Amino acid sequence: MLDLEALPGLARADRARAVDTWLGGLLADAVAGTPPPKQRRGGPPPRTGTEGVALVAVGSLGRRELPPQGDLDLVLVHEGRPEIAAIADALWYPVWDTGLRLDHSVRSVPDAVSVGSTDVKAGLGLLDARLVAGDADLAARLRTATLASWRQAASRLLPQLRDLRRDRARLVGELAFLLEPDLKEAYGGLREGQVLRAVAAAQLGDEPGAELEQAYAFLLDVRDELRRRTGRPHDVLVRQEQRPVAVALGLADEDALLREVSLAGRRLAFVADETWRRVEAALVRRPRARYRRVRREPLAEGVVRQGDEVVLAQGAKPALDPGLLLRAAAAAARADLRLSPYTLKVLAVHSPPVPEPWPAEIRWSFLRLLASGRAAVAVLEQLDQEGLLARLIPEWNRIRSLPQRHPWHRFTVDRHLVEAAAAAAELTRDVDRPDLLLVAALLHDIGKGWPGDHSEVGEPIAAEIGARMGFAGPDVAVLATLVRHHLLLPATATRRDIDDPATIDRVAATIGHDPAVLQLLHALAQADGAATSASAWSPWKAHLVAALVARVQAKLGGPASPDPEPVLHPSEAQVIARPLGIAGAEGAVTVGIEDVADGQQVTIGAPDRPGLLSTCAGVLALNQLDVRAAKLSVTDGYGTSVFAVRPRFGRAPVPEILADAVRAALEGTLPLADRLRQREADYRQDGGRTAPPRISWHNGEVSGAATGIVEVRATDRAGLLYRLSAAIAGEGLDVTSARIETLGADAVDCFYVCNPSGSPVEPEQRRRVDAALVSATVGSEGADGLRPADTPGRFR
Repeated sequence: MLDLEALPGLARADRARAVDTWLGGLLADAVAGTPPPKQRRGGPPPRTGTEGVALVAVGSLGRRELPPQGDLDLVLVHEGRPEIAAIADALWYPVWDTGLRLDHSVRSVPDAVSVGSTDVKAGLGLLDARLVAGDADLAARLRTATLASWRQAASRLLPQLRDLRRDRARLVGELAFLLEPDLKEAYGGLREGQVLRAVAAAQLGDEPGAELEQAYAFLLDVRDELRRRTGRPHDVLVRQEQRPVAVALGLADEDALLREVSLAGRRLAFVADETWRRVEAALVRRPRARYRRVRREPLAEGVVRQGDEVVLAQGAKPALDPGLLLRAAAAAARADLRLSPYTLKVLAVHSPPVPEPWPAEIRWSFLRLLASGRAAVAVLEQLDQEGLLARLIPEWNRIRSLPQRHPWHRFTVDRHLVEAAAAAAELTRDVDRPDLLLVAALLHDIGKGWPGDHSEVGEPIAAEIGARMGFAGPDVAVLATLVRHHLLLPATATRRDIDDPATIDRVAATIGHDPAVLQLLHALAQADGAATSASAWSPWKAHLVAALVARVQAKLGGPASPDPEPVLHPSEAQVIARPLGIAGAEGAVTVGIEDVADGQQVTIGAPDRPGLLSTCAGVLALNQLDVRAAKLSVTDGYGTSVFAVRPRFGRAPVPEILADAVRAALEGTLPLADRLRQREADYRQDGGRTAPPRISWHNGEVSGAATGIVEVRATDRAGLLYRLSAAIAGEGLDVTSARIETLGADAVDCFYVCNPSGSPVEPEQRRRVDAALVSATVGSEGADGLRPADTPGRFR
């Protein structure tokens, strides 16, 4: 009897051996317990024992890779056994009785071959066919016939298999860049190893090498440990299981595990890409083409194009030419081609070290490579997979496949840098020094491979690399500045009031009042955002950064701003007015809505009163509008609140609904706090996260009425801006403006605050504000029950 409890703890080979032994016994019992049919008069005697019957394993058991809680994929192959149905029933029922999942079929050899030649999934599975018990000659004939059929049908089946993998990759993603990767189905996962063996079986690709087999075996180890821990047949490496799996495999932590998974996945994906490229070329090539002489087109010194690949010229001498590596890579990228695998191996073995500092010709080739844009990504991946990129930039090894835990990052650190360089190549005409832009884009996050703030740590590393590349001293200083301050513009634009002269002065002082550095930082911010994700560089953020750059340019005496209008301005579009029925109040509630970059601008006017901005923010949250910036101005007792919003579910705001809701909230007929509490319960976003908020104060960075900035980093949730602004008002502070940014599941809200009396915020008052903000972020009863109308301070 099979010991199911002990099975997960066995090594893969032992697990397969135990299952084989058990199944072999089941087959023997099934055959022995099924009486043979009577002999026909004059016919051959009926077969007995396992003659003409073979139990064959396919799938993971066929490969001896059966994971814990894995399915048993079995084929009962027969030849000349009329009682095969009874044998099958006697075999399958004991398997079902154990609770194991079983995928089974009963086939003759011709039937199996016929199915495998028409169904690509069935054909792929039969390639793993392995005898478990029974007639060995019959199983051998099945395997021989399957291989012959697979090779004969390859031109029809392999394109189907390629399309299946590409469709799955679009649905699941690429293993190397997922924070919770599907170890089996993601592109670069276990399926890729199985597909590569199938391509080799069709004699259209090489057998997987030792390095590829090692990567595949590591992913098997991770999957086995994941299933062993969870007890479930799932292959997604979820976040909560990453640390215990890492510890079980002898790795330092979950980041080390994710990095190793990424490296393995990238290797499998890289080889798969190269294999499919060659398969496609082989399948479309006409029979006579192999007898034709392939044209060789010169691309650069020592580099030629041969077919759809770049190879070395006949007279090239890689051992004596240190510039050949980058010259070949640049030529391939410029022609939107790949270096041939053989050329890569030759360069990896024979290329000498690049002289330091780099000669101008080598640096120029490197810049040409980066300037090729999207075409450079694949070539840089080729260099990386052969270890050549790390030879050029040794620091690269520290960031190879380094995971980025923030959900809005699409890539690992190294791939993000390559993508940023590709995006920067589209902006080279917008700057005076495109060479510095390209290198800065490639190095801006290089500090993430070391402890500490990556911008600060990366500054001296980038300077060292720039000097090694042969840049002049002043250029090295600019590179270091770009890396140090690559987050300056987006962080300032989204978290500070860019209409405040103090904000502009601080940015100008930080960059050394150098318009050229400002220009490069603007392009670098665009490239960095584009390489991160769409949410990281939305049209709204691009508009904010451009507006900030225009103001700083004007401060530095540069060209006039192309967009001198303020980011938030009163709107006159679609104005809806509703009378406010409060005794002694004059005027009405007005709502104007205007379409702006990546959303709408909502302008709400109402008689000034305590908590006005907080009330308006609560109404917007109730109507499922995410606020990204807010400002309030008061003139002659009438307050105008301007909000930049984006609908959470794609529905544009309706001015009539907003006007009625604001009027009802100000009159007290709309229980805003209760409704927001219910909305939060209906659309909870925090997933149970309990991390405390971070609150920091920034004084000396403001001018005008505001006397300080309070920044709150907390888990995003419905009505957060309403509760935070109400908490500040409850401690007697006015808010003049706010900048709101959502980073995945977190929010970064910055409030410009001041005391109505004009006095600075004292430490004791600051402590009270901090406590109120903490209470507001956790949605406590006191914070949720806070009604802006009941607060004593004016909220501006």
